[in-house]
Amino acid sequence: MKPLPLPSEQEIRAIYAEGEEAVVRTFEQLAAVVRTLEARVQALEDQLAKNSGNSSKPPSSDGFKKAVKGSLRRPSGKKAGAQAGHPGRTLQAVAQPDHVEVHRVEQCQHCQARLAAVEAEGYERRQVFEVPPLRLEVTEHQAEIKICPECGQVNQALFPEAVSQPVQYGPAFKAQLVYFNQYHHIPVDRTAEVMSDLYGQPVGDGTIVAASSRVASQVKAVNEAVKVQLIRTDQPVHLDETGSRVAQKLHWVHVASTARLTHLELHAHRGTKAHDEIDLLPQRTGPVVHDDYASYYRYQDAQHIACNAHHLRELEFIQERYAQPWAKSLADLLREIHQSVEAARQAGQTALPPDQLVTFQQRYDDLLNQGFRANPPPEPEPGRAKVRGKPKQSPARNLLNRLYQHHQAVLMFMYDFKVPFDNNQAERDLRMVKLKQKVSGCFRTSEGAKIFCQIRSYISTVRKQDHNVLDALRLALVGTPLWPVDLLCHNPVPA
Repeated sequence: MKPLPLPSEQEIRAIYAEGEEAVVRTFEQLAAVVRTLEARVQALEDQLAKNSGNSSKPPSSDGFKKAVKGSLRRPSGKKAGAQAGHPGRTLQAVAQPDHVEVHRVEQCQHCQARLAAVEAEGYERRQVFEVPPLRLEVTEHQAEIKICPECGQVNQALFPEAVSQPVQYGPAFKAQLVYFNQYHHIPVDRTAEVMSDLYGQPVGDGTIVAASSRVASQVKAVNEAVKVQLIRTDQPVHLDETGSRVAQKLHWVHVASTARLTHLELHAHRGTKAHDEIDLLPQRTGPVVHDDYASYYRYQDAQHIACNAHHLRELEFIQERYAQPWAKSLADLLREIHQSVEAARQAGQTALPPDQLVTFQQRYDDLLNQGFRANPPPEPEPGRAKVRGKPKQSPARNLLNRLYQHHQAVLMFMYDFKVPFDNNQAERDLRMVKLKQKVSGCFRTSEGAKIFCQIRSYISTVRKQDHNVLDALRLALVGTPLWPVDLLCHNPVPA
């Protein structure tokens, strides 16, 4: 916006001399500028006031600012620490230790008599769990060469299929390379340093990259089968995306997941174009859980469920910045409904009583009406040219419009106990992408980013299926990756 130059004293006197109409016209021009500047200041202050506690911004964006006060979580009433029934992780003695060291009594502590020949009455046992000295074991494969005495033909035995090079690493060692680099996000050079420190074996960067590429190619079929299952399943599928720098350009990692399956995919776009090309959401007809990003609602065949954790953060922001009582009341109502649903579920019920549903819905509608009354639509400024598109609205008005337009998606968890209250499942599955960026920085190539998504999808899924990650990586390296139990009926393990 081009600033309006302030009139000089001489110009002010000239305007005054022109009469009342000139003064009113000048005042209206200045008032319009003031209103515009007020709106810009409000927008900038709102932007500065946003953090991970009152908006969709990730915690990593909070930086070194003052810690976010409070939390959206409310006390559960449970005592601190492990709850009743927790299995615990206490170190337990084993019945058959690998080694036994006997510490003998040589003489009496009282009279100094020699006791070496006296038989022991018993033993006090203590066990120490320790890692044995680590080193790589080298197995040399020798293929016999024989000359047939009958015909003179030279014959050589075949090496095992996995033994293809004169010198090579085995699948268990390569699995550890991928484990540190891709699962724990340790950069390539530091992964090589870790292996050198552990085993005294220097490893080239290319070996680590090649092992990761091998795993990614071997698990691709598993991930494609997971994607098909996520399209077909009747369970709610959680969707989300997060930005990631790839070759110095912003890309997006999209996730679709359930409590047992994970599918990550990289794309240069965030919205409709990405969804169309990934082609999971366009085929989905079951329930999908997501935030209120508009591109999701374009796919009308799916049953949409909105993430209420996002709504609680936005309501927190409205309460902090605009001090509107309806925002706090609506946040309290959403929490109250959630607590009622959880209590009913724990009591073995499958639905809330009809009269309670009607009451909750009416309270929800009344609070939205209060919000709309407190935030009327913006009125066009007199004398200002009409601009194309929708008029800009306040954050409170925008939130209210979404809560009203998508009220079924917001309150679906109240009517169907299989529907989650939030989209935390997708956010948990995406958290490792942000951690990867924190530890190792951005991806230098799109190929490296795609390899990460393939391996991370596989690892996340096998972990949800309670498999050991190292075993799963080793099996992938030898060409027999683990297939989730959910998929075995459709995709038997390859022979």
